[in-house]
Amino acid sequence: GRRALAAARTHSHLPPTPSSSTSSVLLFSLTDIPTFSPTHLSPYRAFHTSPRMEDQEETQKIKVYTRTGDKGTASLFTGERRPKDDASFQALGDVDELNCFIGIAREFCSSANNGLDSYLTTVQNVLLDVGSHVATPRTSAGPYKIQRTELESEHASTLEEWIDKLDQDLPPLRNFILPSGGLSASHLHACRAICRRAERSVVPLVAAGEVAETVGKYLNRLSDFFFVAARYAAKQEGKEEVIHKKETTTSK
Repeated sequence: GRRALAAARTHSHLPPTPSSSTSSVLLFSLTDIPTFSPTHLSPYRAFHTSPRMEDQEETQKIKVYTRTGDKGTASLFTGERRPKDDASFQALGDVDELNCFIGIAREFCSSANNGLDSYLTTVQNVLLDVGSHVATPRTSAGPYKIQRTELESEHASTLEEWIDKLDQDLPPLRNFILPSGGLSASHLHACRAICRRAERSVVPLVAAGEVAETVGKYLNRLSDFFFVAARYAAKQEGKEEVIHKKETTTSK
């Protein structure tokens, strides 16, 4: 079949402290790329290519639109077509939205130079792997695609290491805080809320056996990371976190 060259950023998922990424050209078969209709985000597990593959000539460019989803259905990585309001696509959309919002938060973090940029880049890459996994139902996918889209449990452990590392520099939390603390922190709090929604979307898929428990565990831990990262951003940038105060009404 036709093959396409796609540029992607290589990254390391497992280091306690993420390092900067490097660029690499990856080669994929079109039949191997699942589609996120209607956004056409294509999640997949990236495989590094050899220098010989990187030197190949350009191939035919893929069109953004396919018209295959005009009647309200879309394909999973297994080739199965489901309605776009199916639970799988709801979860995929929530994960996609989360990744987009992390991109916004990362821009603020990068501008503030608060030390969170590389953490967020790694998370964005892992979330593409999460999307690949969700787009490959465990109940119907073959062994090869299941293995290819497996999400390693070490990703959640890495988040725990990051949380402990960042939390060491934070003052004890003695009160509830409002989403606040500057642009970086406020957007990271929004990421936390969107992540919780993505997790809720995945829960029924895990219960149905279509998604592995490692995905739910990762999203659960990721929302905790965003909370700590938001507080860390506020501290690094010298911004004040707003403490919750119960509002009372005065009766006349």
